[in-house]
Amino acid sequence: MEVEAKLKYARISPKKMRDVSHLLRGKAATEAVALMKCIRRKSTRMLGALLTSAIANAENNNNLTASKLVVDSVIVEEGPVFKRFIPAARGSAHPIRKRTSHVSIVLKEIGGKVG
Repeated sequence: MEVEAKLKYARISPKKMRDVSHLLRGKAATEAVALMKCIRRKSTRMLGALLTSAIANAENNNNLTASKLVVDSVIVEEGPVFKRFIPAARGSAHPIRKRTSHVSIVLKEIGGKVG
């Protein structure tokens, strides 16, 4: 049984999100939530909330227990880019690219207790 949760249009660049998402793959769901509370980055707050949501989806919609869930995959894709300009010297302008991310987490149930 697999459970998926998605976060779309997160206002953080995909590269910054991928730096932390690599830590989650293959970990037990409860261990991954604890790991997200220890690391102090903006992306960990977003991934922690998404992971908690995926666990809640598994428990409420599919009657699974959190202790049997493992993070199967974390996919971070690039979302739309907001294009802005900042004034520069001599009447010119420099472009600013505000990147967004789409993240999906897939949890998989395994037999027995993980950890």
